[in-house]
Amino acid sequence: MTFFIAISVLLTVLALAWLLRPLLWPSKRQSVSSERLNASIYRDQLEALERDVARGVLTAADYEASRDELQLRLLDDTQDPPTQTPAHAPGFFDARRTAAAIALVLPLGAAGMYWWLGSPQAINPVVAHQATDDKLMQMVEALAARLKAKPDDPKGWAMLARSYKVMGRFPEAEEAFVKAGDLINTDPNLLVDYADLLAVRAKNNIEGRPLALVNKALALDPMHPMGLMMSGVAAFRRSDFALAVAQWEKLLSVLEPGSPDALQVQADVAEARSKGGLPAPVRSAAPAASSGGADRVEQGKLAPVDASAAAAMTPEKINQMVDGLAAKLKANPGDLPGWVRLANAYRVQGRLAEAEEAFGKASKLVDTNPDLLTQYADLLAVRAGSIEGRPLNLVNKALALNPKHPVALMMSATAAYKRADYAKAVATWEVALTVLDPASRDAAMVKAEIADARVKGGLALAPAAKTEP
Repeated sequence: MTFFIAISVLLTVLALAWLLRPLLWPSKRQSVSSERLNASIYRDQLEALERDVARGVLTAADYEASRDELQLRLLDDTQDPPTQTPAHAPGFFDARRTAAAIALVLPLGAAGMYWWLGSPQAINPVVAHQATDDKLMQMVEALAARLKAKPDDPKGWAMLARSYKVMGRFPEAEEAFVKAGDLINTDPNLLVDYADLLAVRAKNNIEGRPLALVNKALALDPMHPMGLMMSGVAAFRRSDFALAVAQWEKLLSVLEPGSPDALQVQADVAEARSKGGLPAPVRSAAPAASSGGADRVEQGKLAPVDASAAAAMTPEKINQMVDGLAAKLKANPGDLPGWVRLANAYRVQGRLAEAEEAFGKASKLVDTNPDLLTQYADLLAVRAGSIEGRPLNLVNKALALNPKHPVALMMSATAAYKRADYAKAVATWEVALTVLDPASRDAAMVKAEIADARVKGGLALAPAAKTEP
């Protein structure tokens, strides 16, 4: 606002200077005397006559006659009295008063017209921000009204829930999340958003239902950045430092090396290792070009910080990270791990089409890595709203590379369950139990899924010993 006013004042001063200069400082022009002009003309004519006589063009008699005529004409012209311009009595608006009137009317007139025709409130950041908030409020209220008239819109409820959350209307946000129904269970972003809301309402306590939602999100997307961050924070707070380090090191593998977020997570990992008495990762003499987050943890360690640093993952920082990574990849398109990181970052932002394109540019790397195949399959499943088809083909490809890949097994079992092939779902989940920690929440969740599938499929309950790895 101050800058706008300063520019306006400067332009007004320049305009006034241009208008008032002729009035206050008129140019002084030297008037030419008619007598002097006539004398100069006759002198030139006399010199021409003398040159004609010298060349013999003009006789002496003609010269005398012409010279006498010129002298008489010069005498007549110089004897005429100068014409006097009649003096006019000066009016009220002389030059100075006219200049003063212009200096007063121009700024006041411009300001008045802007106040009448323009938008003065637009230069006030407080008012402009308030206007933006009012528009957002109107949009949210319009969405809420539309959903009341047409409640069968899960995506609309999810959008409303996120809007309420941003506005700080947490009870209404939770109610909207509930009305979004099963859509939440298929989208790791919504699961993490819902978990974060519940944690905020529980005074930043992630344990319980929020952590269950986070684990469910990580089952869908094992490399979800915010899910990994929240899972690590929860583990750190309950002194499970080994799990905290494991989750945060996974998070480092999807963050831009050297970024503020990566440095923050490295500091958290260092603190967790120190408090848990865990050994530092072994530093290899010649790390491979495709080294992951565990190698990067050793670089640029910071002083220990509060473990509740999940708030550092702000949308603004994520956007900066993604834009920087995309710019680097345009200059170096052969960086396949970079394209994978960009794909996961786009996915976090909800830019699913761009995420799929980024995965496609890393296809040579994705096709040989079961972890990346399951990530790509999950992205396609989210976009298509179904795991069948190409997503399931990618999952099967991952299982061909690693028949006991936990995430691929769980996705394959979920696909079988959804198409009512309960026998295959149970068989696949039971294989997954053999590679999961029996005491983990994932194992408990899989056991519950198996029990549900057996009931729905009318399958006999297996002896308890069979569920042991």
